[in-house]
Amino acid sequence: MRLLVSKSFTSNDELYKIVDLLNKTLKDYNLMFGLSRDTGGQTMTLSIYEV
Repeated sequence: MRLLVSKSFTSNDELYKIVDLLNKTLKDYNLMFGLSRDTGGQTMTLSIYEV
């Protein structure tokens, strides 16, 4: 896997739904989306990978 880009956002529980939708819809394009939350829970980072 190769990281293409990552971007941090204010924490929002709805981001998981978006990442799930993107992974299901764009898997045929060899893209994978990841989401992580910082230890404080204030920031989430969306990462896009090329598989």
